[in-house]
Amino acid sequence: MNRYFTILFVLLTALSMQAQTLKELQAQQKKYAEQIEQTGKMIKETKQNEKATENKLNLIGQDIRTRKKLINSISNELVALDQEQTRLHSEKTRLEYELDSLKQDYAKLVQLTHYADLQQSPLLFLLSAQDFNQLFRRVRYMREFAAYRQEQVSRIENVKADIQIQANLLEDNRKEKDAALKTQQREKDQLARNERKQKSMLQDLKKKEKELVQKQKKQQKKIEELNKQIEKAIAQQVDRKQQLTKEQELIAGGFAANKGRLPWPVAKGFISGHYGKHQHDIYENVTINNKGIYIQTTAGSDARAVYEGEVTTCMVMGSTYAIIIQHGNYRTVYTGIQTPAVKPGDKVVAKQAIGKIASNPDQDNKTELQFQVWQDRELQNPELWIAQ
Repeated sequence: MNRYFTILFVLLTALSMQAQTLKELQAQQKKYAEQIEQTGKMIKETKQNEKATENKLNLIGQDIRTRKKLINSISNELVALDQEQTRLHSEKTRLEYELDSLKQDYAKLVQLTHYADLQQSPLLFLLSAQDFNQLFRRVRYMREFAAYRQEQVSRIENVKADIQIQANLLEDNRKEKDAALKTQQREKDQLARNERKQKSMLQDLKKKEKELVQKQKKQQKKIEELNKQIEKAIAQQVDRKQQLTKEQELIAGGFAANKGRLPWPVAKGFISGHYGKHQHDIYENVTINNKGIYIQTTAGSDARAVYEGEVTTCMVMGSTYAIIIQHGNYRTVYTGIQTPAVKPGDKVVAKQAIGKIASNPDQDNKTELQFQVWQDRELQNPELWIAQ
């Protein structure tokens, strides 16, 4: 009996672990599907023509990367479903073997001589007792035998029900696998179309590389000038060397403790420009040096504070605004704001909207936020601070 429960426990544990793995994979696929849908919205927001632009190319590139992750996740799900199918088949076979054994045991039971006599005439079986003690034993035997017989019947019925459950689970598994295969093929077909489109756009942009590189360099110079203004503003704040209040010390401690877990400064989006120096995605001879990260999102999206703090700066930078929020001796910077929703001196909380992000008509209606993290005068890599 103990061995039976041990085997049952192991099987239930394996089922729980397997189901959890499938559940995690399906949740992962849902996240990727949402990201693909979000990228699709951004593509629709670009200027609706066939003209190749860096923005369209970057968006298609993001779509391709996410679809590859989705296809890989579906492949993992298919492996998990195959393993589950094997386990279900094995369990069904085991139960069928157990049912066969129970039926054989029951057949032997009804062949017993005393049982046969008992079945033919229970009353005669009792009246043929030689004395009271034998009668008492026969009454008790009849009760125990009837209970045992009922137990055997119940066990057979329970095993039959378990076999049906396993058969239903196998059918569900087959349907899930068919659906996953169809989804995977659909995503592969779309991936192939997007890769062809990406290749065509890249070739078109390469033809205009000289002109576009010059435009890129001008844009980079403008960004550098804006970053110098931000750096100067932060330096002035830090150089005041004001003693942090107890509240600011607590906020700074909480900010530091949440490194790697801070919410994104937008509700939905993707990193379109990584922190630090790296080669341009399209032009080999162009080097990018980002002081923060760029996050692309859909038009009309809000920038959000990543942690509680106080707005210290809301300054005009070209045609947009930059907002600086102090978190003790840490500061976060949000640039590319079209319409600020806060002003200097305002207290904010995590995920609070601080302003609408601008869409740039000169960059194919791109809606992009630059996000920076500072510790005193030291620039940080924001990707190490926000949740991934």
